[in-house]
Amino acid sequence: MLSLTITDESIETSGARSVLYAATDELNRRYNSVDDDMHMHYDELSPPSGAFLVARVDGHLSGGVGVRSISDPQSKFAEVKRLWVRPDLRRHGVAVALMNEIERRARELGYAHLYLETGPAQPEALAFYPKHGWTRVDDFPAGAFTHEIATRFTKDL
Repeated sequence: MLSLTITDESIETSGARSVLYAATDELNRRYNSVDDDMHMHYDELSPPSGAFLVARVDGHLSGGVGVRSISDPQSKFAEVKRLWVRPDLRRHGVAVALMNEIERRARELGYAHLYLETGPAQPEALAFYPKHGWTRVDDFPAGAFTHEIATRFTKDL
């Protein structure tokens, strides 16, 4: 049995940054791209309108996920960013626990609707989200950045 803990951490901590860098590195390798985070500023994953969660198994860094505001703040729309779990811990419930907690945290921040996107080089993610209550949509809210080749999902809180 894994001893999993999930904490809300400042995006400035080494744990949060390590997860973000690992997630970005994996995306860059899967999509043969270079640091495609120019549309996102890490401080968007900080209070008062964002959050970043870090998971640890037996005290060791194991994954993380963030949430940030998108579109008009009055719309109560947020985007889930950078769900990532260490490869050796995938399929052990870490991603499910992180997503459940980020949804709870998003509700606390006052959001009513979540969005996220994933792409063709992430077949695990494309299969994961629909199994956990996410619905595929064609577009993000007006004014929100989205990748051309992305598959988009939403979930009401």
